[in-house]
Amino acid sequence: MTRAGSGNIRVLVVDDSALARKILCDGLNECDGIEVVGAAHDPYEARDLIVKLDPDVITLDVEMPKMDGVEFLRRLMPQYPKPVVMVSSLTTRGGEIAMQALEAGAVDLVLKPTSQVERGLEAMLLELSTKVRIASTANVSEWKNRRPPKPRASPVASAGALAVTTDKVVVIGASTGGTEAIRAVLSGLPITCPGVVIVQHMPAVFTKIYADNLNKDLRLHVKQAESGDRVLAGRVFIAPGDLQMRITRSGGQYRLQCEDGPKVCGHRPSVEVLMQSAAKSLGSNAVGVMLTGMGRDGADGLLAMRKAGARTFAQDEATSVVFGMPREAHLNGGAERLVPLRDMAGTIMGALGKMAA
Repeated sequence: MTRAGSGNIRVLVVDDSALARKILCDGLNECDGIEVVGAAHDPYEARDLIVKLDPDVITLDVEMPKMDGVEFLRRLMPQYPKPVVMVSSLTTRGGEIAMQALEAGAVDLVLKPTSQVERGLEAMLLELSTKVRIASTANVSEWKNRRPPKPRASPVASAGALAVTTDKVVVIGASTGGTEAIRAVLSGLPITCPGVVIVQHMPAVFTKIYADNLNKDLRLHVKQAESGDRVLAGRVFIAPGDLQMRITRSGGQYRLQCEDGPKVCGHRPSVEVLMQSAAKSLGSNAVGVMLTGMGRDGADGLLAMRKAGARTFAQDEATSVVFGMPREAHLNGGAERLVPLRDMAGTIMGALGKMAA
């Protein structure tokens, strides 16, 4: 189960399938710098092993008997916060539970292969090992002693702070930890805010589920973007997984273009692609925001937006799960300043208010 080596990322694998546990354990143990220190067949065994072994990262099956991954996370994170990578089957129920798991504190997720199993397993294990490494750097301390969420507060800015308009757009990029950071920002925006266009790194099967869940919970209208969608006030568009999304301008209208294309900065959808298009099509009629995430996708794009006259901000280190993308965007001059997540919605609306004045 374990192998020798110091300084390795110590992983606990939790999956009710003996075969899946063996595949995950063997696959991760083959990866340099990763050591599987234990495996559990259900959340109860996992709880005991977490206390005993103190792993750096946990991989957690979404659907398990006795207690699913979401309920386990809801109990685990307030008492013993650990970076968790969910492992999900490509099913509607599995997708819904995986989204709930991200809300409950999971750092990221990967999909189990459903076809071309041998090739799919190799790709899945590569993705899992990458996300385990990212998760090992994640800051999940904010989950300690967290209480159930309170009812959402009123918008941070009144409807009068900005007249209803379609000539301003908010552009947001995020990756690891971004699903909940995005939710926090959107929950603070009034229904009269300009259209919001978002790239969140996420597998294709999950982007519509994520958009639909946000739409149920928030005042704003949220949907997965489609080519031809017009960016309107009070509407939020989530880039579809595995497609690149751009903003285009036709006269006084802004529309979205979603199409196949090569990965940029290692991603499809890519924040870089979206923000470069925003710099070209929106100019000074935009606010660009970089939220938590690993790497530097979008750093140059946010800089291009700022040079084109947009207001630009990035999430600060203390509130970021992974302070990679925000740091890079700030270091290269793309972000005017770093902003705590709790203040981001107010910062956006304040910038828009000055632009409208």
